[in-house]
Amino acid sequence: MNTELPDLPCYLNGAFTNLREAKVSVMDRGFIFGDGVYEVVPVYAGRPFRFEHHMARLERSLGELRIPNPMARAQWRDLVDHLTGAYAGTLGQRPDATDQLVYIQVTRGVAMRDHAMPAGIEPTVFAMSNRITPPSEADRANGVACVTGDDFRWKKAHIKSVSLLGSVLARQMSADVGAAETVMFRDGFLSEGAAANVWVVKDGRLAGPPKDNLVLEGIRYGLIEELCRDAGVPFELRRIPRDEVFAADEVLLSNASKEILAVTRLDGKPIGKGVPGPIYGMLYAGYQRAKL
Repeated sequence: MNTELPDLPCYLNGAFTNLREAKVSVMDRGFIFGDGVYEVVPVYAGRPFRFEHHMARLERSLGELRIPNPMARAQWRDLVDHLTGAYAGTLGQRPDATDQLVYIQVTRGVAMRDHAMPAGIEPTVFAMSNRITPPSEADRANGVACVTGDDFRWKKAHIKSVSLLGSVLARQMSADVGAAETVMFRDGFLSEGAAANVWVVKDGRLAGPPKDNLVLEGIRYGLIEELCRDAGVPFELRRIPRDEVFAADEVLLSNASKEILAVTRLDGKPIGKGVPGPIYGMLYAGYQRAKL
């Protein structure tokens, strides 16, 4: 297997470089403890999508970990713009001719190993951009199969932490059987996917888990609520029992790369009629308009 990294532009601690050259200390607390947070900003045709919402979530996550925000929002925007321009340049294209995902990571910084949070150290800031890999046309047309699993992760899922081993293990459960995602339940109630939020539709009403410490509030939480309001679709956040998920007319996934995607089989059983439903179609179309 070729393990050499692609020669893509990135940013590390004040300097623009490339993935092959960027180096972080082995004593960085992100490496030692997973002591850091991240954010992923979609960029469509050179325009960051819901940038202010992403920055607000980044600020919330940093605040929860008591890591000082190393940049003002205008500086983050300049960084995103620079990286999207640099990545487009590697393709020989203009930024407005590409769709990208900008990954941002901030760790507490470099210090000798000690569980307690050291004071006065400089956060490590890393960022890179790459192309968005959207679902295939077949997955859009037919929906995807998912499996279920227990949500065995910690109880601070609302922090977009780089400590993602629980999500890695959960996602591997679906990867092992060729499924698109693992839909997780905690104490018999829906929480989220390994790397996506999960939504349930019944009788024309859309529901999702509440925004609390047990789920990561995806940027699409607010967007989906807006799209439902515009279309006159009832929207609610509440505890959703496992049986209700299997009895749903539609089950949907949402995240930065999938945008909104229909789940048509869960643990081998069809969801609703076994094909993407009308609420999915409405939300997906609204999402595309929101990108313009």
